[in-house]
Amino acid sequence: MIQTISKTITFDEFVAWYPENSVHKYELHNGVIVEMPLGTGDHSAVAGFISGELFLEIRHQQLPYLVPKEYIVKFITDKSGYSPDVIVLDLPALASEPRWKKESIITMGSSVRLAVEVVSTNWRDDYFFKASDYEEMGIPEYWIVDYLGLGGRKFIGNPKQPTLSVYQLVDGEYQVKQFRGSERVESLTFPELKLTAEQIFRAGLPN
Repeated sequence: MIQTISKTITFDEFVAWYPENSVHKYELHNGVIVEMPLGTGDHSAVAGFISGELFLEIRHQQLPYLVPKEYIVKFITDKSGYSPDVIVLDLPALASEPRWKKESIITMGSSVRLAVEVVSTNWRDDYFFKASDYEEMGIPEYWIVDYLGLGGRKFIGNPKQPTLSVYQLVDGEYQVKQFRGSERVESLTFPELKLTAEQIFRAGLPN
């Protein structure tokens, strides 16, 4: 990750600063604006594949969910704001979101059904900070899609290999299940989803 401003700022200052129509993606990490690394073609393909498959599942199952294009998740402390690679929102809950209609800002974990991060070089953010913050917000399900096996061995094992970690909230704490190869991904948000870890890692492309 690339820090862009050294002084700490609030979430509202971050929103006011955010460049309109920017080609770059920024997040606020503990009061510091961070320019996120540009995703590779493979990274974009994996995120796009997940988004498309979840949209199809929502339509097929007629679920009251939304997969938006632009959004920021505001953390509780007013010092962090994240933009997951994919997010699934609960449509009825959005009626209670004070900043959604005008700013595409999510302030309550109850509005989020699923957040997805596709791992790149900044893998520590996904495994350390975002997992902790999403848990504290009460986001019920969080996927870390480590399609290149970049994460630390304490997270994905040794030897490292492509791993999809599904964090699900149980009694206020995340419990994690991991999926690799031909294992079918288990999701509380999408119990009928029929995708293997490998299909996601390869973005649906044949071998």
